[in-house]
Amino acid sequence: MSAAGTGPSVWQDEEPRHGRALAGDARADVAIIGGGYTGLWTALLLKEREPSLRVTIVESDRIGFGASGRNGGFVDPSLTHGIANGAEHFPDEQLELVRLGRENYQAMDRFVREHQLDCDWETVGKLDVALEPWQLDDLEEERQLYEQAGEHVELLDAAATRREVDSPTFLGGLHRPEGGAMVDPAFLAHELARVAVERGVIIHEETPVTAVRRDGGGVRLRTERGSLLAPRAVLATNAYSHRLIRRTGRWYVPVHDYVLATAPLTPEQRDRIGWRRRQGLSDSANQFHYYRLTPDDRILWGGYDAIYRFGNGVGPDTADRPRTYALLERQFRQTFPQLHDVPFERSWGGPIATTTRFTVAFGDELGGRVLWALGYTGLGVATARFGGLVLTERLLETDSDLLRLRLTTTKPFPFPPEPLRWIGVTLTRRAIAKADRRRGRRGLWLRVLDWFGIGFNS
Repeated sequence: MSAAGTGPSVWQDEEPRHGRALAGDARADVAIIGGGYTGLWTALLLKEREPSLRVTIVESDRIGFGASGRNGGFVDPSLTHGIANGAEHFPDEQLELVRLGRENYQAMDRFVREHQLDCDWETVGKLDVALEPWQLDDLEEERQLYEQAGEHVELLDAAATRREVDSPTFLGGLHRPEGGAMVDPAFLAHELARVAVERGVIIHEETPVTAVRRDGGGVRLRTERGSLLAPRAVLATNAYSHRLIRRTGRWYVPVHDYVLATAPLTPEQRDRIGWRRRQGLSDSANQFHYYRLTPDDRILWGGYDAIYRFGNGVGPDTADRPRTYALLERQFRQTFPQLHDVPFERSWGGPIATTTRFTVAFGDELGGRVLWALGYTGLGVATARFGGLVLTERLLETDSDLLRLRLTTTKPFPFPPEPLRWIGVTLTRRAIAKADRRRGRRGLWLRVLDWFGIGFNS
């Protein structure tokens, strides 16, 4: 394995500070636990609607510490983890959810430009590639769904796909020029925090919340050196949510995603594979990879081997997995054999939260005092803004059409307790891998899950 050991992501070499640790007792109108995308967007949207609100964010580490600072930086407009998944779970709302996803993405794009966010925002679109003949049929089905939803897409044969990005493994592709952007995810989080502070949001970094309790008509967040009292609070901690409010763990599992990054490619190495339009790529298997070029022309390569730890395990001891790094490197070499001389320099991992329908879920605890949104399943860069918008509508108690959607008002099928949870996830991972080996044919276990409305890929 040529990649360096795990550590901060390639995005996290610089970490500006946005606020001191909370010391003593404080008050807010809305308290937000978590300084990732969901917490930051909720704070920004609240202050946009009601500038006089006292909004305070408490973050256990630094802004963007979790998945917000470690992900691949794909800004995908989909609110439903892809158009096919949305059609499966929300057929009556599909076109509306596509429209809302597009509006949400466009609002992000405007925000980045109006506030001049320094986050390497590139509107380059997306290319989904087929590695097996059966995946070409899936791409054709997706093409039809996208066209029905009014999005311009291009179905490419093998030669056309390889003219975009050259790999001997590519049999075809679905090019979505309007399919989103690439971004430096950590600096997106830092820039959102910068604007939030400019709007009067108070941020306390390095302030772990140790307990969340009712206090009169409100809620009190206990911290290591003080407390924060507010009428309402938002739990914006995604894969870590069960650590503070155990009941949230019914609705998601944290799965660990792992990523490699090469050394910066030379111009000659770039020429070997093309990639002139710099689209984000993913392949179309159930266990899929995602890959992109960073601003300094590294290839970021991740996905495939999503790992669940017994008991919803998360933490520093679960972030490193050399076996997965070695697997990812072998798969990269098979995909791009012409880049045999390009070394890997970085590797890292961390948990994301997934629900049984692969979409964000919303809920509340402590008699409605604490609201939460979680389970973005790897597409939270854009969808977290939508999550913050829904939370804002609920906090301000507006009569919003968003709060009547099945996406926002119903919960996914819950996960069972341990050890059934670990057994179920393990059986599902094996069944998914088997389906990929059997030309996409889903076996009995996956068909049972489909019947219950539980849809899984990696």
